[in-house]
Amino acid sequence: MTSGITRHALLRCFMRTRRLISEHRTPKPLCSDRSYATGEIKSPKIYTKTGDKGFSSTFTGERRPKEDHIFEALGNTDELSSAIGLAREFCLDKGHTFTDQLDKIQCILQDVGSNIATPRSSAREIHRKRTKFSPQAITDLETWIDHFTEELPPLTNFILPSGGKSSAALHLARTVCRRAERSVAPIVRSGEADPDVAKFLNRLSDYLFTVARYAAMKETKEEKIYRRPE
Repeated sequence: MTSGITRHALLRCFMRTRRLISEHRTPKPLCSDRSYATGEIKSPKIYTKTGDKGFSSTFTGERRPKEDHIFEALGNTDELSSAIGLAREFCLDKGHTFTDQLDKIQCILQDVGSNIATPRSSAREIHRKRTKFSPQAITDLETWIDHFTEELPPLTNFILPSGGKSSAALHLARTVCRRAERSVAPIVRSGEADPDVAKFLNRLSDYLFTVARYAAMKETKEEKIYRRPE
């Protein structure tokens, strides 16, 4: 079976094609008593059985074993999006105003996955154009980090993941982000993915750390300070 991120990209492509087809059809009269349809377009099944033997496909059509570094990175990126999604639910419950940023980040992570799933060694120009990663996402993260940092008290001690459920969940997402970055780094160094993808993940972990502190401050929750055990 293809990875979750690749499969979602293919599903979006299918739905877009279906929409274009419907837009160019001649509309039927509302009271027509005759149908000329030869069949309905059905949505693809969630299972494909193509991965049952331990292989999966990249966006370029390559078949690779599921333990390949490409799919490891895709899995970590998918897990990161899930962790952010969970943190977002806690933040929504508390009325935090930055949840729209988390929404955007989850969408960008889909683009990250698309880029990773398109190894340059087997990609044609059309593949590269469709999965090109925009550096604007990095600039947005830096802008958000600077904004939150202006409101936060100076960091004078090591802090432990804490500060309420929202903050702790964002810290957990930060650690998953670091793992995703570590798995993407060798792919970027080999020239198989866009360097801006690694930069984005590096900056994203800083963002998650900062916004975790911001959430704790807004909820007036105490952040646990590291103290050497006596």
